[in-house]
Amino acid sequence: MKKGIYILLIACLGFSIFSCSDYLDSDYIFKNRKTIEKVFTNRDSTEAFLANAFSYLGDDCADVCNKRITPHCFADDMYYGDDDGDIQESKEGQLSYNEFKEGRYDENTKQGVWQRCYQGIRQASLFLQYIDLNKELAETGELPDYKAQARFVRAYYYWLLLRRYGPVPLLPNEGLDYDASYDDLATPRSSYESVAEYISQEMALAAKDLPLTRGENSAARPTRGAALSTRALALLYAASPLANGNNDEFAQLLVDDKGNRLLSPEYSEEKWAKAAAAAKDVMELEIYKLYTTGIRTTHTPAEPATIAPPEHPVYSHQPFPEGWMDIDPFESYRSVFNGTIDILDNPELIFSRGRNIGGQSIRDMVVHQLPLTATGWNTSGLTQKIVDAYYMNDGANCPGMNSEYANIPEYNNAYRLDSRPRTTGFTTQEDVDAGKYKPLAAGVSLQYANREPRFYASVAYNGAYWYLGNEKEAEDRNKQIFYYRGKRDGYNAGMFWLRTGIGVMKFVHPDDTYLNNNINNLRYKPEPAIRYADILLMYAEAVNEVSDGTYEIPSWDGSKIHSIHRSVEEMKKGMKPVRMRAGIPDFENDIYEDKDVFRIYLKRERQIELMGEGKRYYDLRRWKDARVEEAVPVYGCNTLMTASEPEMFHTPVAIWNLSATFSDKMWFWPISHSELKRNKRMTQTPGWTYND
Repeated sequence: MKKGIYILLIACLGFSIFSCSDYLDSDYIFKNRKTIEKVFTNRDSTEAFLANAFSYLGDDCADVCNKRITPHCFADDMYYGDDDGDIQESKEGQLSYNEFKEGRYDENTKQGVWQRCYQGIRQASLFLQYIDLNKELAETGELPDYKAQARFVRAYYYWLLLRRYGPVPLLPNEGLDYDASYDDLATPRSSYESVAEYISQEMALAAKDLPLTRGENSAARPTRGAALSTRALALLYAASPLANGNNDEFAQLLVDDKGNRLLSPEYSEEKWAKAAAAAKDVMELEIYKLYTTGIRTTHTPAEPATIAPPEHPVYSHQPFPEGWMDIDPFESYRSVFNGTIDILDNPELIFSRGRNIGGQSIRDMVVHQLPLTATGWNTSGLTQKIVDAYYMNDGANCPGMNSEYANIPEYNNAYRLDSRPRTTGFTTQEDVDAGKYKPLAAGVSLQYANREPRFYASVAYNGAYWYLGNEKEAEDRNKQIFYYRGKRDGYNAGMFWLRTGIGVMKFVHPDDTYLNNNINNLRYKPEPAIRYADILLMYAEAVNEVSDGTYEIPSWDGSKIHSIHRSVEEMKKGMKPVRMRAGIPDFENDIYEDKDVFRIYLKRERQIELMGEGKRYYDLRRWKDARVEEAVPVYGCNTLMTASEPEMFHTPVAIWNLSATFSDKMWFWPISHSELKRNKRMTQTPGWTYND
């Protein structure tokens, strides 16, 4: 088959028609008019073809990254404060936070995910169609792995499409008949359930021939665990309320070109059992575990001595994962994200796109987190909602938690709201000298005292220390940064200030600075696309939802049967290790035993543990919580207050320049107008338009 047929296949499989030079991403392979046989009988060209299939995972397809790539890393917990202009005034492809939150984008905004995913799907399908021509790979025994990698990445692209666009067209694996008319080639959206099941089946097939581990030179390539984890994700989403038993107006309007519903109106509890079994498949590989570090007795500004959690009669005297006796919860959590440990040294990192996303996306995000003192942009911050979500160090709620939302029914219960007054007062130098309120320095609000270790690893509160070990001048290192008005990093008339007065410490290494505008002054940070803590929490969530009997679910390879039923013991297998690593007590049995109550705590645990990892935006949608959570006012500190009015600064106020709203059209991203024109059977997401 010659190059010419690829042009037509690309047009069909990609649902887009560009000039050959713009769209034919494999042209470098076809120099000198190589035939397809020469491509796939040559090992180097074959490997390049497969590598190119993975290359589309970059840019728009990243999970954790700068908002200029994708704003979906920012939900109701994390915001970006620059790019404040309207979409017409913004640079092409960029959205201000308010435009994003208000749905003030159009059908053609940020459609790179669609294009890149279908390009990748087409590339992987062609690879699978012709890879058997390579006899060398067959002789060396590498052929099954290469096929499994292509099968994985093709299904992974469908996973990325599913969570963003919902029901999407499933293309035939063998390609399309290029002799057919464009009308005959048009493909409708498949149901949500069908896409999830396709991903599940393909990932199970891929897992059979994928290795359990990879070497250093292929760390970003998939393993068996990556395939099984993506399978679990797809099944969990298919079991969640948005796609399982959804009969609201939006779901009724989301149909294919024949009027068939694309979101299942009938609820099936068995879908939760399948999701639980899929997560258990990953757990039973027994190769992943949560990363932990040991007790540290030495002390440096960047690496403080371990701060032991409050005494607990059980957990303080048990080694991890039964307790926290032998670990440093703060450093264990912090090191997972800030570049301290590499991909291959992180036992909980199941899949990372690694250098496929250019190696800079997370570092670009950190540049926006760093204060001006570190020559950062000082614009990405956290909301009061996520600050309140973090527990106290003994596992209790913080006083005043969510009290600003007392008039909202979903919050007005003892599990989501604490009616006690917020803590007042500030740390003193005498407190610091006496070793009280570690790790706080002097002058910090006591609202931030005695919080759980993940809080200090994630939140850049007013008065937090930034170590800035790469700063050129010694006097610019180890600085306490305040966000009071009048301070260098506080409110100003420009864009470089935190709208809530609360910054982001997660992903920041102690050495990170943006000195001389050089991104290489920041540690490289492997992207946590899928990590084991997520799988554990998914398992706890799915088991909690299975309450009507027992379901016998085959394992991914059919070698055993998982007996899935609601079990406190099984739920603890998912939840307890996460909380032990965090240095906070596990929940009491009365929380586990109540399905509805545990669901509240499970959602909160995901909100905390996975903050900033690109999960929250999609969690709120699959749970059908976005209508409430993304529409409540954004609260933060009163950044108009100076250091002379510290209590007023720390009294939460609604942030007038951070929008909060939600409309039903925002459950899924719209289909572009150009796609609707080219594919006559494509239907638009309800609430969006068909025409320019």
